[in-house]
Amino acid sequence: MVGAGTAAGDPVPSDGPAGDGADGPVRVLLADDQTLVRAAFAMLVGSARDMVVVGEAGTGREAVAQTRATRPDLVVMDVRMPDLDGIEATRRIAADPELAGVRVLVLTTYDTDEHIVEALRAGASGFLVKDTRPAELLDAIRTVAAGDALLSPGPTARLIARVLRQPAVPPCAAERAADVFTALSEREQQVLTLVGRGLNNAEIGQALNLSPLTAKTHVSRIMGKLAARDRAQLVIAAYESGLVTPAAAGGGPAPAG
Repeated sequence: MVGAGTAAGDPVPSDGPAGDGADGPVRVLLADDQTLVRAAFAMLVGSARDMVVVGEAGTGREAVAQTRATRPDLVVMDVRMPDLDGIEATRRIAADPELAGVRVLVLTTYDTDEHIVEALRAGASGFLVKDTRPAELLDAIRTVAAGDALLSPGPTARLIARVLRQPAVPPCAAERAADVFTALSEREQQVLTLVGRGLNNAEIGQALNLSPLTAKTHVSRIMGKLAARDRAQLVIAAYESGLVTPAAAGGGPAPAG
């Protein structure tokens, strides 16, 4: 463990598949180009009984290499790093079939950083600002490692709104919009709309008169149809398809229809 005397860059190997921390402590890789920041995060994560730091990285390229070497459950990834930025590092991790169980939690200096949307598109499962309180960071690690997306509806809506207002729309956006309307049933589009507004399964069920389990089943099917890695990418799909607009994101849980 880095937090217990292992030097940065000296990985703790894993014999199991990536993301296999369900029966033990959450295995965390820390990627940040600032040594003091990494040290602080390592101390914090190391203080939690249910977590262990398995490696550190100072560049995006190191983060990808360390992820392949240590197979962590979760990578805490800074967006801005030298050599290879956190977005491209996240994209490479998400694209590697052998790392399918690895989650990425992106850190940024400001919650208005437009790069966060790119990171979510690349496969990140959530984001936090660096001045988050220690307890919130630990809770975020637990949330994302458990397979849930960490999305704060307010900042997420602002970030996506900024990107969608820009003239240059990524080619994948138009393709995603077409996929949503051709692949999803009317009910699934309603569910996706509510996911995009930041509702959890219980809230979706309440809004649509469904049980939480049925809502969860719909979400899982939507992820499969859209080849989405997690709920974070469903939020992006909801915005890119036009099912959710920035103005509607902060509104009530009424489904589209």
